[in-house]
Amino acid sequence: MNRFLASLTALALLGGCQAFAPSAPDSMPPVEESSPPSEPAEPQEYASFSEETLFALLTAELAGQRNRFDIALGNYVQQANATQDPGVAERGFRIAEYLGAEQAALDTALIWAQNAPDNLDAQRAAAIQLARAGRYDESMDYMESVLQRQGDTHFDFLALSAAETDPDTRAGLLQSFDRLLQKHPANGQLLFGKALLLQQDGRPQEALELLEAQPAKKNEIAPLLLRTRLLQGLKRGDEALPLLQKAVRKHPDDKRLRLTYARLLVEQQRLDDAKGEFVALVQRFPEDDDLRFSLALVCLEAESWREGIIYLEELIERGSHVDAAHYNLARAYEEMGEPESALIEYGLVGPGNDFLPAQARQAELLLSSQRGDEASNRLSKARESQPDYAIQLYLIESEALSKQDQHERAWQLIQQALEQYPEDLNLLYTRAMLAEKRDDIERLEQDLRFILERDPENSMALNALGYTLADRTTRYAEARSLIEQAYRLNPDDPAILDSLGWVNFRQGNLDEAERLLRLALRRFPDPEVAAHLGEVLWAQGKQREARKIWANALKEQPDSSILRSTLLRLTGSETL
Repeated sequence: MNRFLASLTALALLGGCQAFAPSAPDSMPPVEESSPPSEPAEPQEYASFSEETLFALLTAELAGQRNRFDIALGNYVQQANATQDPGVAERGFRIAEYLGAEQAALDTALIWAQNAPDNLDAQRAAAIQLARAGRYDESMDYMESVLQRQGDTHFDFLALSAAETDPDTRAGLLQSFDRLLQKHPANGQLLFGKALLLQQDGRPQEALELLEAQPAKKNEIAPLLLRTRLLQGLKRGDEALPLLQKAVRKHPDDKRLRLTYARLLVEQQRLDDAKGEFVALVQRFPEDDDLRFSLALVCLEAESWREGIIYLEELIERGSHVDAAHYNLARAYEEMGEPESALIEYGLVGPGNDFLPAQARQAELLLSSQRGDEASNRLSKARESQPDYAIQLYLIESEALSKQDQHERAWQLIQQALEQYPEDLNLLYTRAMLAEKRDDIERLEQDLRFILERDPENSMALNALGYTLADRTTRYAEARSLIEQAYRLNPDDPAILDSLGWVNFRQGNLDEAERLLRLALRRFPDPEVAAHLGEVLWAQGKQREARKIWANALKEQPDSSILRSTLLRLTGSETL
């Protein structure tokens, strides 16, 4: 009985992870072996196991064949611990890795490594699992063991796994890298790992200098890609282009390299060259629809509308990136002056990332062509068919109506929405902004106060209420308190800086108002901010500079009502 079980178990074990390769096409892929399988062991290798162990291992293999991976993994982990056998531990590790069972993968990798000290795959597996678990010092010890045996290490994985750690941990790892580099100063894997750590530690210049001092060897592409990223981060992307050009000539079939080169060309606004690279990539990898989609977007960016349309239509035919393709087809048709074709494409965008932007553009197109009823009908049908998007669709329609100065219609729509969703904070905020257009400051304050009761740290509501009180009432102290709360929560928001400048103006602090409004305009060149800054300058007797500010703003927004009304109020004319 023991011999029969031993033979069956040996055969099952020698089958490797193929026993765990699911037959269904949509299941997880089988584990990729990190090294070629070793020579088959003779069945008697397992004869020293107890009958209980053999039975557990056979049960595990049969369970795996029946997709009961939980039983298979449990049995292998249990027997790896009980027997300390490296073969059993390796098998358990492979199954755990396949299932993404992190703790089991770590436990079995350590048993495997401890019982097979000369097996480089075992030492490497233990190092990676320890790094995954945040046990970096122990991982480094195993990495060093692999390095001493002249094996390929994964110092890059160790460095990347430390990306989200605290600075002290990264500093300790850097010391460990430096210690090993003293012993192995020319080891490219160590140098690359240290460069990654320096990059993560916010020291890109040092990382770049390290890589430049030890140029990548002929077949080392990862260090070159990191060097490219570092140059881009340092705003020196133009220096990376010749490096990538040379590398692409050496490795024309490396997709990562060519894709990085193509994207860098886009970044450098060399769109025709980028398009040529993406065309070459699609020809070399015709089944990669991500590349085809990128090529389509580059064509649109280069205003090669017809060419972009061809690639987008190919994607739809292939059933890939379908919604994004319809959305970008609509963009192309808009740019070509074919709004009806654009409306058709926007209407074909299904639920997902592009659904709401498509609905927004569709509504704006229809409203701008005086087809408001059609816009409302389409959005109403969209709310019925996609109830999960109903609130966002109400907001989209309200904003589109407001852009067309149809404030009363937008008000009625939001009232309708609030009947369905009476406590939705976004709808209440929108109603508050529409109330201001209707001079209903009491309604505005009620809605914003309601929002702040539910969400006291809502900086947008704090700022809106504070600004309105400063602009439309004489409750300046209260307004200032609200705006300062918003500023503490979000000090970089130019809208809050504008409000803070405006309340200072209302309180007579003209110098501080000017400083804040200049800062706000620099961060956000908006006509309302320009109107405010011009008014402060006008009040200080700096009329010439005020006119200059207004003139620049009018060039960008000639139809701005707030600029025109400010000019009329202060100069007696809507023009300069």
